[in-house]
Amino acid sequence: MSASCIWACFLFAISAAAAATQDKTPDVTVTCLVSEECLLPCSFPLATKESVRWFRQDVVVFSFRRGDNGSQTASQVFAGRAAMFPQLISGGNATLMLKEVGLMDRGTYRCYVRTSKGEHNAKVVLKVEAPIQGLSLELYRLSGYEEMKCIVRNVFPPPRVTWATEPPTFEDLRPITRMLADKRGLYTADSRLRTLSGQPDLIYVCKVSTSYGGPTWTSSLREREIRGSEGRDLTIPCFAPPYLNNPTLHWSFTNGEDPAHILTYDSRSGDSVSTPPWDDHVELDGFRVPFGDGSLRLMDPDHAVHTGTYSCVFSVPYNTHTERTDVSIEGPTVNRSTSEAASYWWIVALAVAVLILGLVAMFAYLKLKGSAAKPPRRDPEEVTELNSVKDVGGESQMSEDGRFLAGGTNGQSGLS
Repeated sequence: MSASCIWACFLFAISAAAAATQDKTPDVTVTCLVSEECLLPCSFPLATKESVRWFRQDVVVFSFRRGDNGSQTASQVFAGRAAMFPQLISGGNATLMLKEVGLMDRGTYRCYVRTSKGEHNAKVVLKVEAPIQGLSLELYRLSGYEEMKCIVRNVFPPPRVTWATEPPTFEDLRPITRMLADKRGLYTADSRLRTLSGQPDLIYVCKVSTSYGGPTWTSSLREREIRGSEGRDLTIPCFAPPYLNNPTLHWSFTNGEDPAHILTYDSRSGDSVSTPPWDDHVELDGFRVPFGDGSLRLMDPDHAVHTGTYSCVFSVPYNTHTERTDVSIEGPTVNRSTSEAASYWWIVALAVAVLILGLVAMFAYLKLKGSAAKPPRRDPEEVTELNSVKDVGGESQMSEDGRFLAGGTNGQSGLS
């Protein structure tokens, strides 16, 4: 007997028990999921010559008549998707099975059975839902700001999205949320929130709930950057929010290619599974994970191999927390010393060049200053006149009234 048939028997038992305790068969409400099978229960008193018809809003959608192997007829809407279980009808079970249920199948159905003992009616209210299957939360760096984007897809009825931070802040969170419906009537919720400036270590929490009372899904994210040195052990931090109890921890790594699995740890069983070659380079303290500390110790890191993004994900049913850390492993110390020495010699060379330029400038300045201190050159005619006066001065005398007296060659002077 198929699983659907077994489930139909179970629903029939419940419907029959309810009918036995009440004079009137009560309406039955059934909730089914989009794209899955759905069973509409219907029970009636045992008899013979059974014929069954199913109505939706007083329109026949399926019928069954006892005869050669049982005759089943479905309306165009349910063609290939509706069926009954002939082997169960003789036992008073007229359950209808619908395949690949969609939102268009919602409504009130009526089961009408006519037998050798009379007629029987039963109503079934069918609700169709598309529950939350998961949600994604990512950080996007845009021009001038960063924003968190929380997306949940293929949900009905439309979900409700709320935001929070850990620890809580006094600033108002102003997300922008859009609801988009596809041709099937299923909704995609796209909610975006700008990160708060000046608070880089905040955890951003996105919560999604539905009106039908299903579980609330939560996803949270924190991002950070750290640096390490080649050959020196480095601890990559990862801490879960307090509302996650006994989570499963998953570590992965990427450097621009597809993510590589590092290890998985189950807090309930204590099992840890790591992937080569990471098992020789990582260490996890399993005793701390149930208390929310999933920090990973990276041993003997290599610049070329271990520089990249490390992600740790804490998960429990309906809740995940992700911490993404960009790790930069610097090259070996020798290379840094060589680089520092090269930088030092560049500084020395620059200082020597500046000193030489200073000395050249000072020498030029002193030379110009010495040239400015020498007397100016005289005109040749002026020099000739001065020399003539000097030569005559040895033979000339000045009178008392200031006139020059020329002496003769014999030492006698004459009066003018």
